[in-house]
Amino acid sequence: MARRPTPPGTPDTTALGHMADLVRAAVPPLHPAGLPFVAVPLAVAVVGGRNKWVRRAGIGAALACATFFRHPHRVPPNRPGVVVAPADGEVALVDTAVPPAELGLGDQPLPRVSIFLSVLDVHVQRVPVAGTVRDVQHQPGKFLSADLPEASDANERTSMVIDTADGEQVVVVQIAGLLARRIVCDAQPGDVLTIGDTYGLIRFGSRVDTYFPVGTEPLVTVGQRTVGAETVLAVL
Repeated sequence: MARRPTPPGTPDTTALGHMADLVRAAVPPLHPAGLPFVAVPLAVAVVGGRNKWVRRAGIGAALACATFFRHPHRVPPNRPGVVVAPADGEVALVDTAVPPAELGLGDQPLPRVSIFLSVLDVHVQRVPVAGTVRDVQHQPGKFLSADLPEASDANERTSMVIDTADGEQVVVVQIAGLLARRIVCDAQPGDVLTIGDTYGLIRFGSRVDTYFPVGTEPLVTVGQRTVGAETVLAVL
């Protein structure tokens, strides 16, 4: 089931509480999938505490993993019909392409926007449009660099089809990259999703493709930076 990001909460009016609110706003929470990756190097730092190099390496690795698995709060636009970016990153492709064959959606090319995520980007994926999950399919494959055009067809991926309340259909595809070896998708067929909710993540470095109905005009360009759940990719 898709997961809502941790809300900022009600501000505390005390001085100490205000400082705590500022820290919470500046330091995003950790996605649950990242907890083991932070806990293990911290445990190494504790066990090897007498060795400063082991301690520093453990703490450094824990901080790096905490940064990678950060799960910042996002506020999606409330305009009707918008499709938001499912991920933070850089727009790598704006073109038309046939959606993944395993979805059985035919061979007609659809408008597509591909977002490349570097290891420094937030790696949780957001629901691009409100609707009901029709299908989720996982396809094993290669681990080519995710910024290559052929990665859409050749790489390991998980594809999700979302039916909107207005009868439109949006496809979002999580694609593994050169370093990625694990795709997490919490959504299941029949789930009713809210735009901007977190539904999965990819570890470590990846790409996310969004396919739109025929006739949709993407509003982003190649090289543009996107903010997951907030940048508008198109209007249905």
